[in-house]
Amino acid sequence: MWRGNDRPEASQGFVSTEVLRAQEEWEAVDNIQPETGSQVNSGEPGQLISFSEALQHFQTVDLSSFKERIQPTIRRTGLAALRHCLFGPPKLHQGLCEERDLVLTIAQCGLDNQDPVHGRVLQTIYKKLTGSRFDCALHGDHWEDLGFQGANPATDLRGAGFLALLHLLYLVMDSKTLLMAQEIFCLSQHHIQQFPFCLMSVNITRIAIQALREECLSRECNRQQKVIPVVNHFYAATFLHLAHVWRTQQKTISDSGFVLKDLEALAKKSPRRLLKTLDTYLARASKGQASLLGAQKCSGPQDPHSKDLTFTGVCDLPSHSPKGTRLI
Repeated sequence: MWRGNDRPEASQGFVSTEVLRAQEEWEAVDNIQPETGSQVNSGEPGQLISFSEALQHFQTVDLSSFKERIQPTIRRTGLAALRHCLFGPPKLHQGLCEERDLVLTIAQCGLDNQDPVHGRVLQTIYKKLTGSRFDCALHGDHWEDLGFQGANPATDLRGAGFLALLHLLYLVMDSKTLLMAQEIFCLSQHHIQQFPFCLMSVNITRIAIQALREECLSRECNRQQKVIPVVNHFYAATFLHLAHVWRTQQKTISDSGFVLKDLEALAKKSPRRLLKTLDTYLARASKGQASLLGAQKCSGPQDPHSKDLTFTGVCDLPSHSPKGTRLI
């Protein structure tokens, strides 16, 4: 198979039958994953999909079976309910409840590789993070290079569903946050501080889901009269804060569980603070100024031993573990 600069070209005005045949094979290579040679399940090979287009897909398909599973808000009883009523955040405006429920419903949907839109979302994430022009197989070791735990991204979406992939899509397809996504992805490949980028992102989505259900984002949603843009912005802001802490405090994969636990507490307590920090970052980035992550040298492919390290996420962290304990 021809790859990269190996593409055959005509020489000295003479084109042989073999060269023409090789050129035809090259033109057909777009839908083949180079390592495995498996056919890509993509409705429109090579075409990126925007966040709004992917969201529209979920707004038009029947999600009733998934919507039955959601719990829009946390159920509180007794003193906890009274405290929340007196001192908690405001309730979400009634007119925004349908949009909130859509977010939570998407979080119940799994990844369906037979759905062309699902496949295009995966392909877009892969291309924007790696810079590849080619489609790739929807199963394969290349997903581990992006920070999934295995060859099938669907197995890592527990607790966040397809919303986790929509958040990644938002991060890489919004021109304002693409640089940030690339910086965090670069940090995730550091030879000492590496972490599974996509798996970390799934955990950030879990935090966003819980913050929404606990009404921590209601004040901002009510102010903007929107839910989805606020949740997206909150996800990005939380991911940015995690990356800043990870780099400046020299965190490693063994710190992941408690870093995420502390991040979850901060995100729920001070969402507005995180959102303002993101706004500051985006304003500086638009002017070409140094980012909040600081100078960070990419190390290229992860160390071969990095995939053997155990990542501890929010859902995997025992609540009774002493603070400061490192889980590996």
